[in-house]
Amino acid sequence: METVEQLVSFNHIQVQLSGGAPWGFTLKGGLEHGEPLIITKIEDGGKAAQCKKLKVGDELININGSALYGSRQEALILIKGSYRILKITVRR
Repeated sequence: METVEQLVSFNHIQVQLSGGAPWGFTLKGGLEHGEPLIITKIEDGGKAAQCKKLKVGDELININGSALYGSRQEALILIKGSYRILKITVRR
């Protein structure tokens, strides 16, 4: 039988994408919709696909060292402000 800690454990994955936008993934959700920020699509051949670390369903929790508070608009501003390197942390 699994413990509560095992049932609620998450993996935090740190990803660094290089080369500038487009980064090759799509987000859905956010506080505006009462949902977590979730990666819903990874573009074939895009930077997110090439890194092989991101998966559809990952929850975005940090961008370039800034903790996210759940707003999709906030996340988009931080992503668009990343010119050469995008560092993100996701929870799986």
